[in-house]
Amino acid sequence: MRITNFYHLDAWKRAHELTLCIYHITKTFPTDEKYGLISQMKRASSSIGANIAEGFERYHFKDKIRFYYQARGSIAEIQNFLLLSKDLKLIQHDDFIRLGSLTKDSVRLLNGLIKSTERLLKN
Repeated sequence: MRITNFYHLDAWKRAHELTLCIYHITKTFPTDEKYGLISQMKRASSSIGANIAEGFERYHFKDKIRFYYQARGSIAEIQNFLLLSKDLKLIQHDDFIRLGSLTKDSVRLLNGLIKSTERLLKN
């Protein structure tokens, strides 16, 4: 099957799932984190899917790859914020494990997307 839209990409689907989970979990954070950790986590998580979408729509393979790398950087931001949230006792250990697993899956799928795009670049 030929993928014709960014939302058909497994990497985007997993990133979207992660974003929804981040939005859900940050609802439980204290209100004094509204302009701190909550804002940062929402921004970084939504940036993952947005960069995958933008990269998918770019015409040149190098442009695509650049946006996919940007998405990967946002996943690292989320991983950092999850560690911080756990250490500040804002999230439970089980939620930390579940969200951490989603970030790892997202990185794995994004790395596959990057590699497949790099192969197209070489052809």
